[in-house]
Amino acid sequence: MKKYIGIDLGGTNLRAAVVDVETGSVLHQKRTPTLAREGPDAVMERMANLVQDVIEEADLEKPDVGGVGIGVPGVLDLDKGETIFLVNLPGTWPNVPLVDTIQRLTGLQTAMLNDVRAITFGEWRFGAGRGVDTVVVFAVGTGIGGGLVVDGKLTLGIGGTAGELGHMTIDFNGPRCGCGNSGCLEAFASGPAIAAMGMKAVAQGRTTSIGELCEYDLNKITPALIAQAAENGDEVAQEIYEQAGFYIGIAAGSMCAAVGPRRIIIGGGVSQAGDLLLDPIRRTLKERVKVMPIEKVEVVLSELGENAGVVGTACWAALKAGDL
Repeated sequence: MKKYIGIDLGGTNLRAAVVDVETGSVLHQKRTPTLAREGPDAVMERMANLVQDVIEEADLEKPDVGGVGIGVPGVLDLDKGETIFLVNLPGTWPNVPLVDTIQRLTGLQTAMLNDVRAITFGEWRFGAGRGVDTVVVFAVGTGIGGGLVVDGKLTLGIGGTAGELGHMTIDFNGPRCGCGNSGCLEAFASGPAIAAMGMKAVAQGRTTSIGELCEYDLNKITPALIAQAAENGDEVAQEIYEQAGFYIGIAAGSMCAAVGPRRIIIGGGVSQAGDLLLDPIRRTLKERVKVMPIEKVEVVLSELGENAGVVGTACWAALKAGDL
């Protein structure tokens, strides 16, 4: 089978990888700065050059490559192959014809997918979701992204917008979210929300080692630092992760009622806290989900790490080309 190229379009870096879509193996990869301030045309030109570079460095010829998949952080129109709103890139990329442009510049069939939907697809095929038919993914980082595979099929909805699990309302009286809604999960349990809970605890003078660990510079408080304090037995830090896990558990419980997943996969940078985050999610599900057999739902960490996105987009491109 031909190899496929998966690309991560990030605000800081572009990453391209040659992927064996039969095994999920990343055979060769390369990064280059996005330099997003130069605008979409310059970034897409750089992306096309990166594709050519990884093909050559992997000792492949263009006919050996079946196509290109691009993971994009934002709102897309999959039907048109255009970006609609990319929050982390200057200018936000409204109506940029990404698919047609990369296809023209590379001469390779191109497909695109939201970055967390790509992670979801990669984890389902070759990571923590393999072997089951229905999975839910929460990627907890600067924001909270999501994705769904239901009955063996990635759920896309209108234009690829299905799966924005971080923007489920968990408290209609809650704080304003960056998306414009109030009370979204992301406003309660994202990395910045967890850090803010730590800042508040220190500012209020609560008995916690968080202040000491950050040298009383609130700007240094991160989810990782709070996790370190929690691992060391700090009760305030443990309480913060208990609260964040509870919020994610509320959203995960709604997904259990809606789609009955076999596995709930927790990824993203905040997931490095491990059981500090997973245990309260599991407890919340057990306490609150009454309408389906919650004991049959596994809550697990993602497995593919930073390769999940490029593996997922490469596999998506192969699926669109009829090779999967």
